[in-house]
Amino acid sequence: MAAPKAVTSRVRASKRADKSSPASSHNFMERLPSEVLIKILSYLDASALFTISHVNKLFYQFASDNALWNKIYIAKFSKNKKPKHASCLDEPLRKMGTVEVRDRPAGYWKWRCFRAARGTNKWQKHLGLISCHTGLPSQTEQVLRNLHVTWELEVSVKSGHESTHELSCSQFCETAVTLWWSVGDCLPSYQQISTLQLHGVRRIALNCPGLKKPGWRSLMTKLDMQTLTKSTQVIGQDRLVELKLLQPGIIIGVWRDQCSVAFIMFTLHFHRLVERSVEGSSVCPYVEPTVKPPFDDIDP
Repeated sequence: MAAPKAVTSRVRASKRADKSSPASSHNFMERLPSEVLIKILSYLDASALFTISHVNKLFYQFASDNALWNKIYIAKFSKNKKPKHASCLDEPLRKMGTVEVRDRPAGYWKWRCFRAARGTNKWQKHLGLISCHTGLPSQTEQVLRNLHVTWELEVSVKSGHESTHELSCSQFCETAVTLWWSVGDCLPSYQQISTLQLHGVRRIALNCPGLKKPGWRSLMTKLDMQTLTKSTQVIGQDRLVELKLLQPGIIIGVWRDQCSVAFIMFTLHFHRLVERSVEGSSVCPYVEPTVKPPFDDIDP
């Protein structure tokens, strides 16, 4: 017995709805008005905002909204703190003026929050304790540990792919620290490496248990492998590994039978090491301030 036309049409419509539902649910957040998304995100704290910004480009854009981070900045770091509830989302706009908040570059207040979370440079007084044996700050290792500083290596290959590798091991001595990145970090082939970038990373203490803490990245050095290859020296080898000296303090161990990287080693001197590790930006290294002698118009 044939089904009635009305029932058949409802079944077909239901099937069409089922087929469209995955795409509909997939694009649900993208179809929401921006005002609704901002309102939802206004209930999140700094840790949650930072985490959700890694979902996709859309969430990164909205989770970096200046009004959201301005509210967090005032609540956490401003002298005139405001209550932490959703209704104070518009308070920064009323207090500081809509133009001042909205006309800032994208991510400006997010950057201000991270800068403020780093705290003041109270560690500088500890670096004032100079060792009589080395002439260097004697508390460098302790200051780095107190600031939760680590180092990351960014490797770029000729195909354009970039990968970031966390530190495998570190060893402090009286005047320097030696850093290792080993084969366990899936380092690429030696011939394929185009650039190496070393970043100092200071982890920011946000209330986000179980998730990787965000960090302030400070570029310390950027090496062009094509340029360094011309002056690379082989300083040692055995049946397994060949040691290549790229420049003083930077050594790459290469497996002799595979030409793949066994490890990469950096030795960093303590001179201005804390400043170089935390005071630069992700694209520009720390620049030591120049001290100009006072102008003397009597005896130049």
